[in-house]
Amino acid sequence: MKLFFKFLQIAIFVLPMIAMRQDKPLKVIFFGDSITQAGVNPTGYITQMGEMLKAKNQSNQYELIGAGIGGNKVYDLYLRLEDDVLSKKPDVVFIYVGINDVWHKASSGTGTDPDKYVKFYEALIKKMKAQNIRVIVCTPTVIGERTDNSNQHDGDLNQYSKLIREIASRNSLQLCDLRKHFADHLIQNNPENKEKGILTTDRVHLTDAGNKFLAEKMLEALVQK
Repeated sequence: MKLFFKFLQIAIFVLPMIAMRQDKPLKVIFFGDSITQAGVNPTGYITQMGEMLKAKNQSNQYELIGAGIGGNKVYDLYLRLEDDVLSKKPDVVFIYVGINDVWHKASSGTGTDPDKYVKFYEALIKKMKAQNIRVIVCTPTVIGERTDNSNQHDGDLNQYSKLIREIASRNSLQLCDLRKHFADHLIQNNPENKEKGILTTDRVHLTDAGNKFLAEKMLEALVQK
């Protein structure tokens, strides 16, 4: 009988704590560059994800946090990882970086070589996994929307996307293959082979439609079991 009451006391203490943990929304951080920085704007992809969750009556299940800074490359993310991600104790982190690592190589000579890109990327992952964070890695999208591989940076973007797919496989991580999603969408929706104006305003940053498309793909990845 004494043992029964002891278990009862434990249950009375533990069960409310479990219930509280289950009621707590999943904290999701989006870690990236200017595309993510703009994601919290009224028509940004993070905002639109929140609206999509609200429409499904699931907004209380998730807390969405943008952690994007314009111009950031993978080593910038590494330098601010502690302050902008780890200190917030997230449950899930989307890593979406690579556009500037490629773009800035040609525009200003300050991009990131592939080997350094992989090392910094995996260093980010190691620190997050040490805190049992669910990490979702994203391939970079586009620098130009032409569908015939004539955009200046297509070769590098394809290479860096391949590296991220390999990183995901090597580290048993979930992949959100935005490069492929954008390419498939543009093949269907850019018959005039325009370099911008479908999903991007300037070949990189997103239109409202681009933010909506990105929000849909990110949400699919987030709710995937």
